[in-house]
Amino acid sequence: MANTAALVTTDLSGAVSRRSGKVRDIYDYGDTLLIVATDRISAFDVVMPTGIPGKGRILTGLTRYWFARTEHLAPNHMLTMDPAKFPAGARERAELLAGRAMLVKKAEVFPVECVVRGYLGGSGWREYRETGRVGGRELPAGLRLADKLPRPIFAPATKEESGHDVNITVEQAADMVGAEVAEKLEELSLALYGFAAQLVAERGFILCDTKFEFGRADSRLVLIDEVFTPDSSRYWDAQQYRPGVQQEAFDKQYLRDWLEELVAAGKWNKEYPGPELPDEVVRGVLTRYVEAYERITGEPAPV
Repeated sequence: MANTAALVTTDLSGAVSRRSGKVRDIYDYGDTLLIVATDRISAFDVVMPTGIPGKGRILTGLTRYWFARTEHLAPNHMLTMDPAKFPAGARERAELLAGRAMLVKKAEVFPVECVVRGYLGGSGWREYRETGRVGGRELPAGLRLADKLPRPIFAPATKEESGHDVNITVEQAADMVGAEVAEKLEELSLALYGFAAQLVAERGFILCDTKFEFGRADSRLVLIDEVFTPDSSRYWDAQQYRPGVQQEAFDKQYLRDWLEELVAAGKWNKEYPGPELPDEVVRGVLTRYVEAYERITGEPAPV
């Protein structure tokens, strides 16, 4: 497979600054930001040298889909995805940006990742095995990997300089953002998860867990960044679901599993630089992202 992924975007005239994350490039235009989802992919906090063609458009398209369907629950920061309405310097790069960029209202970002867990997986499973708790909340004894929780729980996290997610308690989140804001973040997060879990169940998916980011714009809380994408959510196939074992997820777990094989063979040490991805792995990751997009939206994936 020829990899023509847009790994790096370019400087856009008129932007005050540009910041590059693992997957996104963010251009500051004063009161607005242009968020560009590239085709880069990371694992174990390392950006791979090989991209996944079309991944950025899939992430952005899913975020647009979910923003439109959750506005009744939480306002969001999206202004437009139409390149003709972007700032002048960005309009000149419409071909590059179309489908993978969104102009958003700048918000004061709360330093808490709002994680909701409906099933035991990922770091929630590790925390439960060690402490019997998730997010500081006591859970029933004897739960297995991938078991459904008695009810969805709000289990916030924060990021250290390393970029790793660090699970914290609700009380710690309240210390960071204030009790009133923390209570509202929990309320919105649980409402969003419940809405999406019900919708994707109709598409044959289980929403194991997901994470949100919120900010304050125009004196109100707004949902920001990406929403219910395979990069921010763990989707399982309902027909294949079997509690007690690792589930096949429609995200980059396929890539992580391949990389773990390299680590076990002594061919990589989870440090930069990452290995080049063979065509088979690129296809395997892309297939999962495409299926998630098409089953959820009912539309062809924009790849």
